[in-house]
Amino acid sequence: MMFTLTEVASLNDIQPTYRILKPWWDVFMDYLGLVMLMLAIFAMTMQITKDQVACLPCLEDQEDPSGAKPDSFAQQSSLKAGTSAATVASMTPLVTKDLPDEAVHEINDPQQHTAAEKYVNQPQPTGVRTNLDYQQYVFINQICYHVALPWYSKYFPYLTLIHTIVLMVSSNFWFKYPKTSSKIEHFVSILGRCFESPWTTKALSETACEDSEENKQRLTGTSSVPKQVSLEGKDEGTNVNSSTPMLGVKFSADKPIAEVPSSMTILDKKDGEQAKALFEKVRKFRAHVEDSDFIYKLYVAQTIVKTVKFILILSYTSTFLAKINFKHDCTPDIKQLTGYSKFFCTHNMAFMLNKLLISYMALILIYGMACLYSLFWVFRRPLKEYSFEKVREESSFSDIPDVKNDFAFLLHMVDQYDQLYSKRFGVFLSEVSENKLREISLNHEWTLEKLRQLVTRNAVDQQELHLFMLSGLPNAVFDLTDLEVLKLELIPEVRFSAKVSQMTNLLELHLCHSPAKVEQTGFAFLRDHLRCLHVKFTDVAEIPAWVYLLRSLRELNLIGNLSSENNKMIGLESMRDLRHLKTLCLKSNLTKMPTNITELSPHLIKLVVHNDGTKLVVLNSLKKMTNLIELELYTCELERIPHAIFSLINLQELDLKSNNIRTIEEIISFQHLKRLTCLKLWHNKIITIPSSIGQVKSLESLYLSHNKLESLPPSLFTLPKLRYLDVGHNSISVLPPDVGLLHNLQHLAINSNKLEVLPKSLFRCTKLKALCLGNNALTVLPESAGQLVQLTQLELRGNCLDRLPVQLGNCRLLRKSGLVVEDHLFDALPVEVKENFSRETNASFGDGL
Repeated sequence: MMFTLTEVASLNDIQPTYRILKPWWDVFMDYLGLVMLMLAIFAMTMQITKDQVACLPCLEDQEDPSGAKPDSFAQQSSLKAGTSAATVASMTPLVTKDLPDEAVHEINDPQQHTAAEKYVNQPQPTGVRTNLDYQQYVFINQICYHVALPWYSKYFPYLTLIHTIVLMVSSNFWFKYPKTSSKIEHFVSILGRCFESPWTTKALSETACEDSEENKQRLTGTSSVPKQVSLEGKDEGTNVNSSTPMLGVKFSADKPIAEVPSSMTILDKKDGEQAKALFEKVRKFRAHVEDSDFIYKLYVAQTIVKTVKFILILSYTSTFLAKINFKHDCTPDIKQLTGYSKFFCTHNMAFMLNKLLISYMALILIYGMACLYSLFWVFRRPLKEYSFEKVREESSFSDIPDVKNDFAFLLHMVDQYDQLYSKRFGVFLSEVSENKLREISLNHEWTLEKLRQLVTRNAVDQQELHLFMLSGLPNAVFDLTDLEVLKLELIPEVRFSAKVSQMTNLLELHLCHSPAKVEQTGFAFLRDHLRCLHVKFTDVAEIPAWVYLLRSLRELNLIGNLSSENNKMIGLESMRDLRHLKTLCLKSNLTKMPTNITELSPHLIKLVVHNDGTKLVVLNSLKKMTNLIELELYTCELERIPHAIFSLINLQELDLKSNNIRTIEEIISFQHLKRLTCLKLWHNKIITIPSSIGQVKSLESLYLSHNKLESLPPSLFTLPKLRYLDVGHNSISVLPPDVGLLHNLQHLAINSNKLEVLPKSLFRCTKLKALCLGNNALTVLPESAGQLVQLTQLELRGNCLDRLPVQLGNCRLLRKSGLVVEDHLFDALPVEVKENFSRETNASFGDGL
């Protein structure tokens, strides 16, 4: 043999881990294949070593051409008895042919003719003499083996081997084919890890605990917590009930969730990381495999091939069963070599082959029945759909999704091995399970002590905690009862439980790309205590629906995409419940002002719109916002001052920063806004200021920096209440002498212009506290600068000054830190002046201490 049984059987081998994808019929067919393989190899061995035929010539009754007739051994012996001794001697070679050597020696010895006569006189054999020698018999046997035997008797073992190998290959082809083997290997690997993962056991154990607690609750009928919540909602006259929306879903029914024993919730860090990796692998594998049904089609195809093969083998094999005989007639064309034309032959392996063929047909029949059952199972129900309904009913993971295509088919195959695999695998398809794992790992890592180390003091001396890129919100956060500001950034799953009510000092909340859900009891607390909320989002759906129900909210900041086509999805109509909202900031890309914002008009006093360069076209909604005190329209690509603003009779501050305003002829209409005190038109493209600016008598602050102004109108300096004037970063070359009329001016910024000379009248503004003259072309600072006795900030750097006037020493409030000038100019001052600046600084520092 050129190969061993083990080598041939390896065709039927698969990886041990693949056994979970082998249903009972496939395993049964594998064993049948091994039996058929052994039968085929046994038949081949017997045929190669012992298969042969034995042939004898058939004597013909008619005379042969020589006229001699074959006679019996008796007749021939009677003739030989009457011959002479010489005749006997001449026939000796024929006689000695079949005699022993001793007898031949005696016959050939002339002295022993008596002994020869003794052998000759023995009784003659009976039968038919053929006169064929041994070589002729061998030749005849070989000729008749090929001529007389049917081909099936000669090649039956080889056909059996070929058929068996084809069936073996067909049974496991889907495990070997590259396009399917990689997916199957990945699936089996993930399935094994899911089955052995400690998280699977813990998750199912928690489910069992929860089920037992629910049964207790159902038996006792105690649900005091939900009753308290519902009563609270009724007493306060709110819309909050069991169906209050949260992020597109409803408040879950308030059933107390059982506290899982601490031993259950503690998961080894390494096991936790492995479980997290498994969730990600399962998610990616599902997305990859559900797109195709190639594995299913290949399995169906190989099953059909095996069935067709079984029918083919059984149909043609049964016809040859009757042709395997022990006796055969052989008529080879070799009469010229042997003298005979017909032979009678026997096949020594006929009986054995007949029994082996019957056994093989029986095995093939059983194999075929298994194939037919396999086809019945494949087409009995849709295997490209798999439902975890039973798992969902038995566990708390009601969100396990149904799967389809190859993923579903593989799970059906696994169920034939052990349904527990699919149940444990379903744990890793559940988002609830994944969230539980994240929560356990998160709470294990982020302890109360660790969180306290991250608490800082912000600019307004509030306790602040900033959490960044966590998997969720640690429960220990709710134990920080002194926390005032909570910032959550890039946290995919934020859940405020009832424990949030412990944070009695929490006033401000930031949700930066962190969709949040809140339990009903926790919502009641936030509704009554939260004052400031910042929500930064990419999609409108990330804005929690409960945000619009926070009735105690004072400030709301929404930062994200609120384009015009999505305006209807913003849900601003719900803002009518924000009855105490004072400030609304929309940092987005609006093309029109949302109409529903007018519902806030009775109480909204500040509106900020940062439009990030998108042109804001429609502002008619502003006309109804008559209670607005502050309005900021940043980067809205406005080309003129919107007329809707002139209807805001209570407006006190208007900021139109970073727009595209070129002309402000409409500024005369501001005279109707009697309360307007601050006007910011900075960072625009304004070329001139109309003389009508003098009509806005109520202005106290005017910001015109970063424009294209070349001059200032005299009427500007007739504003009696003007205290703050910023015209820096323009192209102004002359400061009009009328500036001295601004007796209340406290801050003047005219830096980064083209001034060469300062008018002496400027220094009559004795209330000036800040004077910014940097980056101009000044060559001299007048001595009258010493008249500004209230000056605390003087910026002169970037000019062409040769010296500073000694009279600056009269500015008793001016400190060295408030004097922005080149070092060499400061060093050129008299020592007493420099000491005066330093002494004042040190004294001030001492007073501060």
